[in-house]
Amino acid sequence: MTQTVALTGATGFIGSHIVEKLLSAGFQVRALTRSPSQASTLAGLTWVRGSLENESSLVELVTGADVVIHCAGQVRGKNISTFTQANVEGSLRLLRAAEQSDRCKRYLFISSLAARHPQLSWYAHSKAIAEQQLVAQASSVSLGIFRPTAVYGPRDKELNPVFTWLLRGLLPQTGSSATQLSFLHVYDFAAAVVKWIEANVENSEPYELCDGQVSGYRWQDLQEIGQAIRQKPVSIIKIPLPLLKIIAMLSTQISCLSGKEPMLTQSKIGELTHKDWSATNVTITRNIGWTPNIRLERALRDGLF
Repeated sequence: MTQTVALTGATGFIGSHIVEKLLSAGFQVRALTRSPSQASTLAGLTWVRGSLENESSLVELVTGADVVIHCAGQVRGKNISTFTQANVEGSLRLLRAAEQSDRCKRYLFISSLAARHPQLSWYAHSKAIAEQQLVAQASSVSLGIFRPTAVYGPRDKELNPVFTWLLRGLLPQTGSSATQLSFLHVYDFAAAVVKWIEANVENSEPYELCDGQVSGYRWQDLQEIGQAIRQKPVSIIKIPLPLLKIIAMLSTQISCLSGKEPMLTQSKIGELTHKDWSATNVTITRNIGWTPNIRLERALRDGLF
């Protein structure tokens, strides 16, 4: 029997790819959106008007669904309460809706590798607290947790500029030269979501996901990848911490005038300058059999971003 998946965050970068992968794998998808009239129309996809703040819309979203994939999340904000309301309270609200459903049996929370270090930022703290609260409160629904590293690919607006500049010969560096970074292509991430559903595992241990690069990438590794692809030198431009703090201050002030969430805050600097963002796929590969197919160098060489 065809399974139905309820999905949040479907209009975002990662969520839109999850929608496409689910549909191509034969699932029916019910997706939450604030504006159904502006959403795409695809066979097998049903849009449900609502938000994480609206409990009745979440109940409607999970009606008839076998699985819930919670991909929506707050990644920008000027204070900790902004992240708590969306990433913690919204996640728990969705869990309660799933628990009330007669049919829904599984809930996958898309967290972040940042949850491994909750002291780094408001965002990291909110993801870590959400994980803890979901584990504590899940009862009739089996919980899964994904901790992806930096996800990139088509339609991404965050890492695309960095990679574009890298292939033009400039690589902006934040933090130490010894920093270990890791990346994950969105195609592989969407495939991991489908694999988790099909594997039907019951394990709330967080799964880290990356492209499989052992010990991650140093800034010098990215420089060498760029040079190998473009056959020309790549210059690393180090962004000093004082400059980052000034940019964060200006970003916060501008956000107060514009009413939009700031691009960079003092809190976010902790993530940008953290030394170890390496990850391992050992646990998820062992438990559900997922392995990534796209390394960063291939993606950059083939234009898969």
